[in-house]
Amino acid sequence: MNATAELLVDARNGVGESPVWDAQRQCLFWVDIPGRALWSWNAGTGEARQWPTPEMTGCIALAAGSEASPHGRWVAAMETGVALLVPHDDGTLTHEPRASVQHPRSGMRFNDGRCDRQGRLRAGTMVMDMSLAAAAGSVYALDGAQPRVLLGGLITPNGMAFSPDGKTMYLSDSHPDVQTVWAFDYDTDTGTPHRQRVFIDMKPLPGRPDGAAVDEDGAYWICGNDAGLVHRFTPDGRLDRSIAVPVKKPAMCAFGGSGLDTLFVTSIRPGGDLSDQPLAGGVFALRPGVRGLPEPHCKT
Repeated sequence: MNATAELLVDARNGVGESPVWDAQRQCLFWVDIPGRALWSWNAGTGEARQWPTPEMTGCIALAAGSEASPHGRWVAAMETGVALLVPHDDGTLTHEPRASVQHPRSGMRFNDGRCDRQGRLRAGTMVMDMSLAAAAGSVYALDGAQPRVLLGGLITPNGMAFSPDGKTMYLSDSHPDVQTVWAFDYDTDTGTPHRQRVFIDMKPLPGRPDGAAVDEDGAYWICGNDAGLVHRFTPDGRLDRSIAVPVKKPAMCAFGGSGLDTLFVTSIRPGGDLSDQPLAGGVFALRPGVRGLPEPHCKT
């Protein structure tokens, strides 16, 4: 099925990441990492707004018990650890630190992450200067009082997603030296991945593997950063199709909308001449002809 990406918000985000559909409010939330902001777009009114955050935020998850808050309560993996963010009507945001992380070196922050099907947050860390190609990143379990390392030796962990039954975890490393997506068997009782194997070698394909989502058929959607594409892979790792977006650096995708049949895509606005991609950093929406899955509320 043909799908055309349409501009939703000309957000001009430095790095637009972690789109999450809030079904109760019929709103899309996401973050601008270097812009230190939490964003939302209301499907009913078309209004977009933002709240400043005290640290860069790599990823967010809607917290359990958010029903009474006008803009939800958000668990956020940030620079120094995990915090609860509560945005308010007046444009301010409450920041409540929950757990800190001792990074193995300076200049690190959290990056991509999401909840498993049981509502346990998993997120990766990275050295912000990607030119160093430092494999100091780890994937953390963030569902307890103290974060614990699940996987290590990563440069730029990305592409976190879970199969519909929750028994397969996907993870990519988007650094140019790696460009690989792995699949893991995932123990739904303990929340731990094992039996790592290559799911997709992205090096011969257009775009580096960035943020991802899984549809109700179990297919894996991943942004092809630098190629202006969003790819769909079948559960056996076969490239099914690629959909173009009007920017070079799509960053992460998520299903949402009233029927969970809209794919939202955030993007990156790099420096330099943007005459060929003036919408870089925007958020886009497309109808791919498949439905996604509800995003679990975070139990952290």
